[in-house]
Amino acid sequence: AALLAGEADANDTYIEVNAGAGGTESQDWAEMLLRMYTRWAERHKMKVELVDYHGGEQAGIKSATLMVKGENAYGYAKTESGVHRLVRISPYDSNARRHTSFSSVWVYPVVDDDIDIEVSESDLRIDTYRASGAGGQHVNTTDSAVRITHLPTGIIVTSAQKSQHRNRELAMQVLRARLYDLERARVDDARAADRKSQVGSGDRSERIRTYNFPQGRLTDHRINLTLYSLSAAMQGDIAEVIDALVANDQ
Repeated sequence: AALLAGEADANDTYIEVNAGAGGTESQDWAEMLLRMYTRWAERHKMKVELVDYHGGEQAGIKSATLMVKGENAYGYAKTESGVHRLVRISPYDSNARRHTSFSSVWVYPVVDDDIDIEVSESDLRIDTYRASGAGGQHVNTTDSAVRITHLPTGIIVTSAQKSQHRNRELAMQVLRARLYDLERARVDDARAADRKSQVGSGDRSERIRTYNFPQGRLTDHRINLTLYSLSAAMQGDIAEVIDALVANDQ
């Protein structure tokens, strides 16, 4: 079979990162992953837009969603869906103990107009709320953030850009993508309908990759690939793992 021949592989993609249980440590880890994917996309000349961002209490993020636009963005990024495990000496632990943290990554395609997804207005609840921007001195507080709940499935999507009109549009795009992914999951039982439930339980079968900082290594458990180039990987240099996973998937 040709590489990346799935029906949505050529599409742009959403990459959603959610911190697992474990407070600041896993929220910091989620932000590290978000940075890794942003840099990976930029290395491959893809455009990256931060669609949604929920900061952590002390550091890091609770969740965030990137939209990545580029050739075969979804085909490559979908290899990243699952639970990512971090092992490191925590910078937040005054006793410098080793900590294990989990974050989940969920990847779904941006659905273009040639994929027909019916969404009825009567199935939606649309709320606006105040949201603060992504940290630093440019925090903007605005009432314009939009939350859309799809009542039949319980799917909730949010978008927190500056423009309320743009937020509604982005949130609807994300919702259509999620509904498409849900429908595909129904057809393809191998995909769990709701990836979020994976976070934090740490069950071995869910972990797709371990990032071991004391030993400087990254291990992908699905193909038993270990690389000793962890610092490069965290700067977005993960093409070797992704290419191996794509090749293995055929």
